[in-house]
Amino acid sequence: MEPPTSNSVSRGEEAAEVEEINWTELPRDVTLMILSNLNAVEILSSAQYVCSLWRKLCREPMMWRNVDMHNLGDLWDLEFDLEKMARHAVDRSCGQLLSIFIEYFATDNLLNYIIDRSSHIRHLRLVSCYSISDDGLSEGIKRLPFLDEIDLCYCSFSKEVLEAIGQYCPRLKSLKLNCQGFRLPHIECNEEALAIAHNMPGLKSLQLFGNKLTNDGLLAILDGCHHLESLDLRQCFNLNLGGHVGKRCAEQIKIVRYPNDPTDDYEFDAEIHDDASFDDEYPSGISDLDLLSDDDYYDFSAGSDFSDYDPYEQYHFYD
Repeated sequence: MEPPTSNSVSRGEEAAEVEEINWTELPRDVTLMILSNLNAVEILSSAQYVCSLWRKLCREPMMWRNVDMHNLGDLWDLEFDLEKMARHAVDRSCGQLLSIFIEYFATDNLLNYIIDRSSHIRHLRLVSCYSISDDGLSEGIKRLPFLDEIDLCYCSFSKEVLEAIGQYCPRLKSLKLNCQGFRLPHIECNEEALAIAHNMPGLKSLQLFGNKLTNDGLLAILDGCHHLESLDLRQCFNLNLGGHVGKRCAEQIKIVRYPNDPTDDYEFDAEIHDDASFDDEYPSGISDLDLLSDDDYYDFSAGSDFSDYDPYEQYHFYD
């Protein structure tokens, strides 16, 4: 057996030094940077229990200006009540909340709770939040005058919600309104595009991934949103941008993503799910909402198998 080399000895010494790091002695700004890379669930369920210093830092309002509760995996496998966690995160922000990202589990009641305590929110992001109603979001938006970014991805809100956003959020600069892209069944719908064009003149960035708008809807957006700098039209398969409309996009918008552009950098599933069996059953021009039934909505806010178990009580989670 060969004797250890100087390099291997050096690596062993470095490993020993790493193991001896006292996390409580890290500079405050370094610790804050580490904690800022964790989402709200990771902080509330584990990070705050590392040591008394981390516990103290995790209770500071500045730590809760941006609350991230998206992409948490299989909701049914989680042992936590995510709605309770979200409420506690909002409480800890002490009115300083600027952005909140929620995926799947938001409800009208939770949204109302958040907005009641966070009127200065600038970025609201909702993904697959089927338990938020049109009325719930429309009423909440009225109390968010400082909102400049909103993401409504894989939700089923009506054009009236978009109209309300445009009316009550005069500072709005960025909108993401994304859905699953498909070619079949063939559906054309310009309601959302027209609501954007007529009510959001200050938009600078617009993402309409998988939208069913046609050239008419796109022209309305180009006419109504003169400040638009970035436009993402990937998987908007009803568009024909080979002529005048495509030329206008290129001339008017700095950054354009076209319907068939690559989706490698898209954060959600970009697989195209076509169903040719529907093409003969539904006429061209019907709305997405016409294809939804009551069975398409899932209420994640109902009681779970863990309703009798509150993991926070053992840690005196509530103030």
